[in-house]
Amino acid sequence: MKLAVVRVRGDVRLGHKVRATLEMLNLRKKNHCVVVEDTPIIRGMLQAVISYVTFGPVSDETVAALKKKGEKVFRLNPPRKGYGRKGVKIAFKSGGALGNRGEKMNDLVMRMM
Repeated sequence: MKLAVVRVRGDVRLGHKVRATLEMLNLRKKNHCVVVEDTPIIRGMLQAVISYVTFGPVSDETVAALKKKGEKVFRLNPPRKGYGRKGVKIAFKSGGALGNRGEKMNDLVMRMM
């Protein structure tokens, strides 16, 4: 299964471990997206940067739409209608934008393309 990972927050006040993990995931700027395999190592990396990214499984159609851009890291636009009613500092389960979105990740990526 593939996971899409989108960086939601910027560089201010990042710890060096978080910054290094984001670099390993190739998420250097806000609104950058990568598609990765769902492995225990990647899940551990996502737990380390959960306060800066949102992620979830994506369908094959969404991956194909992203691959049309032909890049390793996809630079996306900010999402139409925003990330959520509480913004980018609150977890997705609480109405914000951060963390695991589950199947709603497809919707977010499509709104950002």
